[in-house]
Amino acid sequence: MNISTGRPVTLAPSGMVTCPHSLASQAGVDALRGGGSAVDAAIAASSTLAVIYPHMTGLGGDAFWLIYDAKTNSVRYLDGGGRAAASADATWFAQQGQTEIPLRGILPATLTTPGAVSSWVEAHRQFGRLPLARNLEAAIGYARDGFPVTERLAGWIEATQAELVPHLESASIFLPQGSAPRAGARLCNPDLARTLTALAEGGHAGFYEGDVARELARFSKDRGGFFTARDLAAQSARWGEPLRGSYRDVIIFETPAPTQGFTVLEMLNLLEPFELHRRPYLGADHVHLMVQAKQIAFHDRDQYLADPLFAAVPLQRLISKAYADARRSLMHPARAVPWDKIRSFGSLTGDTVFIAAVDAQGNAAALINSLYGVFGSCVVAGNTGVMLQNRGAYFSLDPKHPNCLAPGKTPLHTLIASLAFRDHKLWGVVGCMGADGQPQIHAQAYVNMIDFGRDIQQAVEAPRWLSGRFALGEARDTLHIEARFPPQTIAELERRGHPLQRWGDWHELAGHAHGITIDPQSGMRCGGADPRSDGAAIGY
Repeated sequence: MNISTGRPVTLAPSGMVTCPHSLASQAGVDALRGGGSAVDAAIAASSTLAVIYPHMTGLGGDAFWLIYDAKTNSVRYLDGGGRAAASADATWFAQQGQTEIPLRGILPATLTTPGAVSSWVEAHRQFGRLPLARNLEAAIGYARDGFPVTERLAGWIEATQAELVPHLESASIFLPQGSAPRAGARLCNPDLARTLTALAEGGHAGFYEGDVARELARFSKDRGGFFTARDLAAQSARWGEPLRGSYRDVIIFETPAPTQGFTVLEMLNLLEPFELHRRPYLGADHVHLMVQAKQIAFHDRDQYLADPLFAAVPLQRLISKAYADARRSLMHPARAVPWDKIRSFGSLTGDTVFIAAVDAQGNAAALINSLYGVFGSCVVAGNTGVMLQNRGAYFSLDPKHPNCLAPGKTPLHTLIASLAFRDHKLWGVVGCMGADGQPQIHAQAYVNMIDFGRDIQQAVEAPRWLSGRFALGEARDTLHIEARFPPQTIAELERRGHPLQRWGDWHELAGHAHGITIDPQSGMRCGGADPRSDGAAIGY
């Protein structure tokens, strides 16, 4: 079946950046043209997104990296997850009569420290070629002088207005005249410009110590929050080993625990013997089997995934072919598997940005950066201009669960990033936003390219489904599906017992996926940007 896409794949001979806002992609390419590395470009793009895409990311959030070093032909993993404050304790919530951590407000905002900035600084220390201040120039300029509000941002501010209004600092930035700005308006955040300048001048200490840290800690203390100046000073990014798996002839690297990257590899292991490439593209089997693989992988995620420094997470067993062989018997080729047979919890809601960057030397950065929910906690910390995340809400309060809240612990993370190799050469840099949807989108993009020969732009534009609930009233096995799937596929999925939630042709909740592939013969960079976002793949 021929799919007519809305835009062609972007081609460039030297370097490329793609992410969910075109101005941020441009900032990254400017860094590349200035002699910067893929890491420099990713920092330039990510910091710009922290200003101009504030509903999805920011300095108050977390980040995880996969970095390919072409000289050593190696993949490095960097953990920029924020850790729970020393005063964070599950028993505190029980004493307040709370059975779960609130999604919004000062409690989740200060339960964990912001981790993204520490990862920017550490990645730059190892792989940066430009001064950090140069990488932050675009972000500082947009924060100080203003940036254009897109239609999507205007819509998300309006949708979140009731949760922004109670926080004076948040409302003053995003509701400057007491209401959501119109699309095309100019929005400024001069406090954030000063914070970014402090980071540019002082590096790690410019954010986690000094005036910025003192203001963050003061705000937390005054509002009854958790983190302190000591917690902030202790935050640092950590290098580790990525996960490695394979699907057909492609080697795929994913981020390890505490992220859910293993679920992508487990899904692909479950699917491989079904030979999707021999089945109709966008047909019922194509979707049905992937949904069942997702159910099994997410059951394992919810049972095992946690901070590996606090719990034993059997990652190598979970991503092994033998484990998939044992679990595959739960999949049924002709009907949906009841949710009470393969349990899963959580929600699909959550917003994130993914940045893919490849430089002229063939180095690559896959960076995922997020506040978790839309505008995170909705709390801007004092006069820093920094929107704080609500990732701490992902902790369990069940003392028997491996993901239970504890001081110094990083929560289970939905953030994942990936790199792919063919014939021992870098082939793809792929990622997306979408919380629980991220592994599902990774798997769909890879299947589209590997099994069905779609280019990266076609892969991210293809009709998309997400399995899971967006609201508490929905069944856990609700299958959300875009209407561009063939009508016979949708009818057959319903016949097989999938509870369907029909979306329109395009739906932003289906996630924003972006990626770069490298042509093995010519070395051309091929970029894809999701039209469900404001993004663009830009190269030179």
